[in-house]
Amino acid sequence: MLLPTRTVEKVWGRDSLPAPFIAPEGVRVGEIWFEPQPELPELLVKYLFTSEKLSVQCHPDAEQAKAAGLGRTGKEECWLVVAAEEGATLGVGFNEEIDTETMRAAALDGSIEHLLTWHRVQAGDYFYIPAGTVHAIGPGCSIIEVQQNSDITFRLYDYGRPRELHLDQGISVARGTPHPDTLRGSIPTSGHATLVDGPQFRLDLVDGVADDGLLYSYASKLLVVPLSGEVLVAGEVVAPGQCAQAPDLASVTFAPEGKCLVTAPTV
Repeated sequence: MLLPTRTVEKVWGRDSLPAPFIAPEGVRVGEIWFEPQPELPELLVKYLFTSEKLSVQCHPDAEQAKAAGLGRTGKEECWLVVAAEEGATLGVGFNEEIDTETMRAAALDGSIEHLLTWHRVQAGDYFYIPAGTVHAIGPGCSIIEVQQNSDITFRLYDYGRPRELHLDQGISVARGTPHPDTLRGSIPTSGHATLVDGPQFRLDLVDGVADDGLLYSYASKLLVVPLSGEVLVAGEVVAPGQCAQAPDLASVTFAPEGKCLVTAPTV
């Protein structure tokens, strides 16, 4: 089943998008969401397109969100870069471990931006971002984001823009640590790869036809996001730029020469 899309205009979005997307005239598209359905509400897939830096922010886990009265779902996510302008960067984690007092002071004076580790990125790079990871997206990035279906974001710093910050809440859940290098990498030029095998969701790259191990891992409902080549989900064609919900991996026919993301909750 193809998921319906929602186009979200943002001041930091772009009026020129990578194929297969086309921005409506006069619209700066920041996000394209694939609306979760009642049968699989736990995960949200969307594309992000940036022309400016996004805020320095973090997200709570489920226990922290519940304790704050913000719902039962926290937010873990993974970014896959699908296109990047020269010099594009993502800020994920800190250069070195810092305490909460240092983080608060840096958020207040803006130096927190420079304490983040900024990774120069290109198409194919991915970053798994557990809840509590302080992060920011730079300009010139086109990203597929797979996340828990939660909109809880704590902004720590926003470059002086007139938007609400959530300093106390953010500091209370933020990890003042570097991002582990085991949680990021680049997808291989050929072959399957597991991008995330976390407590909240699993995310895999399928190159060509899925193997038996993946069939076992995705024995129930999942989301399918083609990167190249069309796939069939229960007989329905799904092309790059689309996302579909499938009852299980056995119902998906992959393009022998294509690449595709598949993801499902693990809880």
